[in-house]
Amino acid sequence: MVSACPREPDPFLSGSGREGEEEKGQLSYEMFFLQDPSLFTMGMWSIGVGALGAAALALFLANTDVFLPKSQKAALEYLEDTDLKTLEKEPRTFKAKELWEKNGAVIMAVRRPGCFLCREEAMDLSLLKPKLDELGVPLYAVVKEQLSTEVEDFQPYFKGEIFLDEKKKFYGPQRRKMMLLGFVRLGVWRNFFRAWDRGISGNLEGEGFILGGVFVVGSGRQGILLEHREKEFGDKVNVDSVLEAARKIKPQTLASEEK
Repeated sequence: MVSACPREPDPFLSGSGREGEEEKGQLSYEMFFLQDPSLFTMGMWSIGVGALGAAALALFLANTDVFLPKSQKAALEYLEDTDLKTLEKEPRTFKAKELWEKNGAVIMAVRRPGCFLCREEAMDLSLLKPKLDELGVPLYAVVKEQLSTEVEDFQPYFKGEIFLDEKKKFYGPQRRKMMLLGFVRLGVWRNFFRAWDRGISGNLEGEGFILGGVFVVGSGRQGILLEHREKEFGDKVNVDSVLEAARKIKPQTLASEEK
């Protein structure tokens, strides 16, 4: 009597069987949710809560210093070798050290002349002009580009000479940019409303993402007495600190007499 050999399973049939079981499982899974819609609602609610939590965390972090561009202090040797240009019809190029060599200087690195926040800071610094004149300390500003009448339109807000820093050295050594992050920071919006309340207007002309700052530089080799780096749009320098630093400047003639 011939014994029957066991039949090997057909791989094609077994594969179809597995697919059928998976389809049944999927259908039963969907039927499970259809029979109890509350579970589907709960799942969507959980996803929504998770998304809101992630958004809240992102907003919180955006308003801390975690994602702010890091600044690097500028050395006197770095700034004094900067090539600046006058804004006359026939511009003159000179080294930045000429600005402070004899009497020191207060210098504003303007982020964007058309920005109403920059104009506000320029106004505040200009209020110091009479006291700076008494100290014999000049007030200057540098811009990184010259577009149309932007500098001319900025001049009424700033009571000092303005020069062009094409290589943007006063915005370095490590240039810092604030992009769309600035528009979700509460501090920036406070700055916006503060400037609006003062009736200051502006425009959107020119590059405005590279952050600026303010320097108080002593005469000769006295060094940088104050360096304020704008950390966000409208982050103004403390004018009292500017005046305090300016009072420390020793004019070159006085410094040589003391020697």
